[in-house]
Amino acid sequence: MNSPQNSESLRVRAVLADDERLMREQLRARLNEVWPDLEIVAEAKNGLEAVELVRQHRPDLVFLDIRMPGLTGIDAARQIAQMGGGDDVPEGEDWLVPEIVFITAYDQYAVEAFEQGVADYVLKPAERERLAVTVQRIKKRLALRDGSAKEEAGSGNAAAAPLQQLLHKLSAQLNPGAAPKYLQWIQATVGQAIQMIPVEDVLFFISDEKYTRVQTARVEALIRKPIKELVDELDPALFWQVHRSTLVNARAIDGITRDFRGRQMIGVKGLTEKLEVSRSYTQLFKGM
Repeated sequence: MNSPQNSESLRVRAVLADDERLMREQLRARLNEVWPDLEIVAEAKNGLEAVELVRQHRPDLVFLDIRMPGLTGIDAARQIAQMGGGDDVPEGEDWLVPEIVFITAYDQYAVEAFEQGVADYVLKPAERERLAVTVQRIKKRLALRDGSAKEEAGSGNAAAAPLQQLLHKLSAQLNPGAAPKYLQWIQATVGQAIQMIPVEDVLFFISDEKYTRVQTARVEALIRKPIKELVDELDPALFWQVHRSTLVNARAIDGITRDFRGRQMIGVKGLTEKLEVSRSYTQLFKGM
């Protein structure tokens, strides 16, 4: 068992991404004042670099400027939220997706992120007092990620929106003329035939290396579209990501139980099959 006195194991590691060098330097200096134990392991000048650095360093925390060239902070956060399994993590490990803090000069984005409670924000220029509040919120959420602390988090907000849902809202604010149009039908293979399945009839999607299984109450079908694409094409208020390879229709959830290993398992209405919730998404069901 690791000793609680091991400061190295308790050190929080972060990646900082902003396309303006002066902004990165100023935020790093302010963070050093209010959180001297925080370790900035890498800095990125754009969203693509941020995603790659998160994949390399697997930090606990990532600061993302919302407006960056090439790949916005929102798009980078979307890709980061898809990590936590598969090729991104060595076999046998269950890495938690890092906490997200958006860097922004726009209050409307900040209010959305703050009220949703699944991400935080830093307003440019970073002021010591507001940053101190952000740091305290981050520390609290990081503590809740610990297995023992999660058991004590039952009084948390079970209705907190998942990160992907917040990202959809922020993306719509960033591009108000390009509001997302969600999929209404799934064209899938059932046996030797192609069938059009209404999205609202789908109970869940599960991907493997080649196909994604589409499950309804009466039909099991296959499509070639991966989960990471479906996440952006489906209404996040209806379909919740509960695992790197699984999306579930929130209306089809029958209940949450734990198996003998302590993992959260979703019961699906009308089916005996249960869906595993990975550690990265257990906050969806804190109160259950």
